[in-house]
Amino acid sequence: MNATETDPRTETVDTDAGRARITWVPAARPRLLLALGHGAGGGIEARDLKALAAALPAHEVSVALVEQPWRVAGKKLAPAPKTLDTGWRGLWPVLAAPGLPVVAGGRSAGARVACRTAAGLGARAVLALSFPLHPPGRPEKSRADELLGAGVPTLVVQGGNDPFGKPAEFPPGEYRMAEVPHGDHGFAVPRRSGLTEAQAMEILTTSVTGWLAGIE
Repeated sequence: MNATETDPRTETVDTDAGRARITWVPAARPRLLLALGHGAGGGIEARDLKALAAALPAHEVSVALVEQPWRVAGKKLAPAPKTLDTGWRGLWPVLAAPGLPVVAGGRSAGARVACRTAAGLGARAVLALSFPLHPPGRPEKSRADELLGAGVPTLVVQGGNDPFGKPAEFPPGEYRMAEVPHGDHGFAVPRRSGLTEAQAMEILTTSVTGWLAGIE
């Protein structure tokens, strides 16, 4: 594994799955690092990842936005889960290098990666954004075992109208749930909901900030 700086906030990391990239958003006096992976259909420009990167440094949490090798290579389709896990594990020594406790996180497919690998990597906790509990319309294809097997404190933040799993569909377990009312899988909210995108993101960031305050 090699890490190479490309600008003051970004570095590329060679992993067994290919070259990945980390964008660092540091806090002035950090006590935690939150590493956030993206989903299978987009990158670190997702509204929830951007909102957390903007909000958390003021609360003593540095953020590392992680781009998987397939995304860095410009491919349009994510590889198999095993390959995603390989890329994430290859990045971990760089994420842990600053010496801060690391919270593993991500949205959608990135949340699944964080859950599957957290205990083995020594993550302090998991933040699962828009956890894809099942494919849309296929509740029998549950991925609950990944969430329930995380083995560390976990917060799920889920849109109230997420077709990949509404909050009420989740089984009981050792995790916390926060809901963004009316939100879809990308936390977009319809106009008829009475919420603006900014208000939806404030609900999300407030929920995450409050939960992280209890992680040491």
